[in-house]
Parts: sequence; structure tokens; C-alpha cells
Amino acid sequence: MPPKTFRRAIPRILRRICVSNWQPFAFAFVISVAIGCVARTAKAQSAAARDQGLTPIREYIATGWDSLTRSLTECKTIVDPKLAAAAVLYIPADFEAPIAVQQLQKQCNVQAQHLPMVVHKLGEIDPGKIDPAGLLYLPSKYVVPGGRFNEMYGWDSYFIIRGLVQDNRIDLAQGMVENFFFEIEHYGAVLNANRTYYLTRSQPPFLTSMILAVYDARKSAGHEDRAWLERAYKYAARDYGLWTREPHLAGSTGLSRYYDFGNGPAPESLKDETGHLSQVAAYILAHPSAGRGYLVPAKSSEASQALVGPLFGLQVCETTTTMARSDCVSAGSAALSTDYYKGDRAMRESGYDISFRFGPFGAATHHYAPVCLNSLLYKTEQDLAMMSDILGHKEEAADWRKRAEDRKERIQTYLWDAKRGLYFDYDFEKQLQSSYEYVTAFLPMWTGIATPEQARAIMKNLSVFEKPGGLVMSPNESGGQWDYPYAWAPNQLLADEGIRRYGFKEDADRVSYEFLSTVAENFRRDGTIREKYNAVTRSSETQVTAGYHMNIVGFGWTNGVFLALLNELPADAVARLAQEQNAAPVATQH
Repeated sequence: MPPKTFRRAIPRILRRICVSNWQPFAFAFVISVAIGCVARTAKAQSAAARDQGLTPIREYIATGWDSLTRSLTECKTIVDPKLAAAAVLYIPADFEAPIAVQQLQKQCNVQAQHLPMVVHKLGEIDPGKIDPAGLLYLPSKYVVPGGRFNEMYGWDSYFIIRGLVQDNRIDLAQGMVENFFFEIEHYGAVLNANRTYYLTRSQPPFLTSMILAVYDARKSAGHEDRAWLERAYKYAARDYGLWTREPHLAGSTGLSRYYDFGNGPAPESLKDETGHLSQVAAYILAHPSAGRGYLVPAKSSEASQALVGPLFGLQVCETTTTMARSDCVSAGSAALSTDYYKGDRAMRESGYDISFRFGPFGAATHHYAPVCLNSLLYKTEQDLAMMSDILGHKEEAADWRKRAEDRKERIQTYLWDAKRGLYFDYDFEKQLQSSYEYVTAFLPMWTGIATPEQARAIMKNLSVFEKPGGLVMSPNESGGQWDYPYAWAPNQLLADEGIRRYGFKEDADRVSYEFLSTVAENFRRDGTIREKYNAVTRSSETQVTAGYHMNIVGFGWTNGVFLALLNELPADAVARLAQEQNAAPVATQH
């Protein structure tokens, strides 16, 4: 039976045929045309009905790009809500303050100062001597994660750019990439974020992925720009060098590690993570075998010669079964070691702060060759080879591919566990592979390192991570936000695209849908998109107890990942998601 719309159209078609006195063969042709027209109309109506359910969340994301965009010609961008110091905008020592910045001083009552020296590399300048701390100048507009954030973050930006490209905001995406060029030129590297206290560390290397996302989008729109790609290639090659020389080398493995050039407590952690250091000290005191001598007596040579953090008073108290308060006796004081602070800072460069993946509170991060970092560097090498090919640099392309193959071989040697069927981080100091199951095991699939056999083995472990709301970071409930039971958009996308790359389409569709529907369900509930989600309860409620514990509204990378995953989802699954959105009213946006 033809569709109702078509049945109504048939009499009109027949009347036109009779009036026209067409030949019989024309009748079949007209009917065919009519069927095609009506089918297309029905399909369009179906698509419109399907998309209607996703309109509110799509509009939230579309308007969010504007509300999350910052410009250093606007007063609201300069203030750092995480610090109580006066607002200061710092300009590179070798860069003339733009007129817009000069005007900003008058309009906003803020200071614009040059950095005390020209910066060529990370760690060349001590941020502790820049007082007060402040925002670092960037020339183009950029999208921030959300909430109280006013700075442009390193790895956040890749997932934001994926969303911007999907929403055809290519100019904004390209401006963000060019801001990273400015950082490399004037601040020594792609920074954790453009704040003075981040002049000692970077973040996971996604620069080439960002460059190619913008280049490919321009090319698809008929505006390929090889001159821009040539410029981008040179900056990417410079930034790559950070990860392949000391102190970012992981011992004798030939792999790389995370490393922060600063010392002592990370400044931003003192504001965001009240009581965190005391919590770390208490944990290490209660679990002495879990650390590496991170807690040292105040009278020890290490504590007295290089005390870089607070002292903690120790007490011995008699425990009783009564309600009476027992007397306590002082047992001296202790401090966290310099090695702990090095590891804590390196963990923050990794982006996964805080997890117990690299030991208690991530304190041994700088002693590991991580799966994530080395997978990304392999992709960087492959991307640079691809750019070299496009630009006609054949010898350089061959060199980049040789580097990639060498890294791949080392990843397979040090990070793959054939018995467990997963990739694990490698403690190069102890020459021991970790046993901590972590969702970054999917990154070698995203970057194409894994063999088909290894991919099948990894997929047998999918149930370790898959929960009703998507993939959890790990099966370990440490209290940190980058462990169980939380699902984060970045790793959801990387894992899903890795799974899809190796042909496990049904698994990719299912896992992707679990996360998308969680985001959508919570959007229906409170009208917001969040930084992270509880994959077990499918809610945005978090009970983080270790370190940073907020769940910020916004949220840049969740917005971007939502669009990217939605674009890769089959049409019937998108329709199902839309129907679920239609089934309940959307809450008022906060």
C-alpha cells in the first residue's frame, strides 16, 4: 500500500496525465517521478521530526560556542576567578602591546605588563617570580571549557575544535590553532593553559590533530590553504621536539614521559583543592608500602634542605571504645618530598588529574612511559609525515615514518601485555609494567598502532570499562575524578573512534549511544551539559573525594564530543535519541 501522502497525490497526477494526453509509456515515467518526489518529502519530514527532539541540545551547544568564547580585548576575560590577586595581562617580552590591549588598561582598570624575559622553552622562566600571576596574551579569540575558566587549555581545545568544525565554526577553530602557534613562538610550547603559572608544563600533544581538523575542513569547503599548512607544519615540528628530548624521555626505553619543570605545590591546586595535600600525607602515612618515600620527617636531610611544601604535624592518639576524648602526643612533623611534587605536577601535564593510575594520587607519573602520551606522539609522527607528503617534503616524510615505526615497536615491547590483552603504562624506573587497567588502552586503536589481533584482545576486555552511561576511566574507585565511576567525553570519543576504526561497528554504536543518551538525559533534567558524568548511575552527580571535585557547567569538550559522536551514529540510532528527547520536557537552562 502506498504512503497516505502518495495516495492523496495519485488522483492529481492522473488528472494531469489525462489533460496532457500523454503516451502510455509516459504514465509509468510520471508515476516513478511522483513516487520519488513523495518519498523524498516523506524522508525530509521524518528527518525534521527526528531532529526536532535534538533541537534544544543542539541550540544549547551552538549558543554555547559564543558564551564560552573569550577575547583578550574584553574585560571579563582578564580576571582569574581562581586567584585573589589583582588582574594582570602579561605580554611576551619581545612583543609590542597591541593597541586593543593598551585600550583595555583604561577600560577595565587592569594592568598590562611585559614578561621579565624572552621565553624560548618551558622552564626557562620561574613563574613563582612573576607576581602577581596572570593571564598570558593570545592574539585570537578562543573557546574555554566552561564555568569559571577564562584560559585556553591545551588538550581541551582538540575536542572543542572537533565540535566547532562540525558546527561550521572553522574561523574560530583556526584562530585557536594559531593561538597555539603564538604560544610556541613566545612561551616555548603548547601550554597547559595561557596562565603564567603554566609556563612550566604542556598537555597531551594534540596539535597536529587540531591542525589537520582545520585544514581538512577548509579543503572540504573548497578553500585548501597549503601556505597555512606549511606554517603549521613548522610549528608542530618545533613543539614535537619538547617530547623527544630530556627531561621528557622515559629512561632508556626510547619512549616519552610527562614532566613539569616547576617545583613544589602546583599553584592552582592550592586554590582548587583545599585540604588535598593533607589528605595525601595521611594516605601515605597509612599506606607506607604504596609510596616511594613521599612523606619525609621534617628533621631529615631532604626535608630540611629542600622543603618546598607545607609541614604536617603528626600525633599519636590512644584509641578507645568510649566517647571520651583521648589525649594525643606530638610525634613531630613531616613534609611531602620533592619527588612527590614532581609527580603531582607531571600528572597535571597528563591531563588525568587526579587518578591512582600512576600510584597514589598520581605521584609517580614522571616515572612512567604512558600509553596515552606515546600513542599520541606516534600519531603526531604519522601526521607530520602526511603533512610532509602534501607539502612535497619527501625525505622528511620518510624520516617521520621511520620515527613512528620505531616508536610503535617500542610501544609493543614495553606497553603491550599479551596475556591480559591490554596496553599498560610502564614504570621505567622499576622496569615494571603497570597492572592498572585504564581506558587509555584504547588509544593504540585510535592511532592505528594495534594489530587486528591486539584489537580483538582489547575488545574482549570492553566489559571492564563499559557501564550503562558509557566507558568508565578505570574499574578502580580511588576517589579521584579520573577513575571509577566517571565517564569523560575525551576518552569516550577516542575509544569509540578506535573501536570503530577496527571494524567493531555494533560495539562502537552501542557504547557511543550509552554516553550520548546519558548527556541527553541529564540535559533534559537540568538544561546543562557537564564536564563529566557518572557512568554507573547515568547522572551528573559526582562525589569526588581526592583533589578537584567540581563538575563544571559548559562544557566545551563535552559539547564537541557530543556533536562528533552524533555525526558518526547511524540514522536509526539518532532517531531513537531524538524520540527519547521528545518524550520528556527540557528543563530550564541554568
